[in-house]
Amino acid sequence: MKKILNYISVIIISLIAVSCMDYGPKNESDFNYYDGNGLFIVNEGNFMYGNASLSYYDIDKKNVENEIFVRSNGIKLGDVAQSMVIHNGLGYVVVNNSGVIFTIDINTFKIIDIITGFTSPRYIHFVNDNKAYVTDLYGSKIYILNPVTKKISGSIPVQGHKSTEQMVQSGKYVFTNCWSYDNKILVIDSENDIIADSITAGIQPNSMVIDKNNKLWALTDGGYQGNPYGHDIPSLLCINTSDFKIEKKFDFELNDSPTDLCINNSLDTLYFINKSIWKISTDAAQLPDAPIIPYKGTRYYGLAVSPKNSEIYLADAIDYVQNGKIYRYTAQYVCIDTIDAGVCPSNFCFKLK
Repeated sequence: MKKILNYISVIIISLIAVSCMDYGPKNESDFNYYDGNGLFIVNEGNFMYGNASLSYYDIDKKNVENEIFVRSNGIKLGDVAQSMVIHNGLGYVVVNNSGVIFTIDINTFKIIDIITGFTSPRYIHFVNDNKAYVTDLYGSKIYILNPVTKKISGSIPVQGHKSTEQMVQSGKYVFTNCWSYDNKILVIDSENDIIADSITAGIQPNSMVIDKNNKLWALTDGGYQGNPYGHDIPSLLCINTSDFKIEKKFDFELNDSPTDLCINNSLDTLYFINKSIWKISTDAAQLPDAPIIPYKGTRYYGLAVSPKNSEIYLADAIDYVQNGKIYRYTAQYVCIDTIDAGVCPSNFCFKLK
C-alpha cells in the first residue's frame, strides 16, 4: 500500500508542473483486456474543466468501460484529451491543455510513463522505433521524441506557422497540416528533421490520409464567416507525395465544414463528416450526391473507420456538456450498437488482433 501511495505521489508532483487541474487521488480498479479486439475512445472533455477521460470498448463483446484512466491509476486524465496511438504495445495518450503525454499499458490501462515538456501537444507520430514527432498548437515547432527514453531530444521549427496538427507518412516524408488560421501542409524530411517543402492547401486543412496509391488526401474546412484568416470554399484535395503537387480538387459549398477524413481497410474509399456522414471512392470524378448516414439533428464530433473490417464509429457530442454517444455501423451502414462515452468524444484508437 505504501508503495502505491508513493507512486501516486510521484505522479501528482509531476503533474502539478503540467497543470493546476484536480488530478486526484481517486479510488482504483483493476482491468485486464489482454485478449480480443478493442477500441479506445478519447473523450476530449471541456476546456479548463479537467474532465477529459478515456473509455474502452470491447468490440467482440459489445461492452464499454468508461473513465478507465482514473479508475486504473487513481488520478484524472487532465484537461482536453486530444488523441491516442498505440506503438509497440504501449498506448500514447496526448492531453492538450495539460501539456502531457501519458504512456499506458493497453491491457490494464496503468500508467507506464509521463512525458512532459510540451506547450500544447496535439498528435504523436512514430517515424520509427527510435524517433517520434509531436505536433503542437502553440509551440511553433514540432517536438522530436525518443520513444526509448521517453524524452524530448530536439525540435523542428515550423517557419512562422502557428500550429501543427495531424501527421501521415510516405517514405521519408511526414506531412503535417497547419489548421489554426493557416492554409499549409508542411513536408518534413524525417531523415534530416527539417521542413523540406510546403503545400498550399486552402484555408484550414484539418485532416489527412494516405491511400493505396500512396496519394495524400486532405480536407480543408474553409474557415468561417468573420474568420480573421479568411473564409473560402472548403475542398477535398488529392496530392502527389513525390512532387507535392495537387492532382485533384473537389469543392464543397461555401458554408460547408467538412472534417474528420478517414479511409477504409482497403485504402480506396474515403469517409468524412459534413453535417451528415459521406463517402467517396479515391477514383471518383466528383463529390457524392447523398450521404451514407444522414444528419439527425445532433453534433457529429468524431469519426473512425476500422482498419480491420471498415466498420464505422461515429461520435456524437450531443450538447458538449453531457456525456456523449458512439454509434457503431457495419461497413454497409447498419447501426449495430450505441455506446455510452464521456464528455465530447472526439478521437479513436483501435486495438486489434
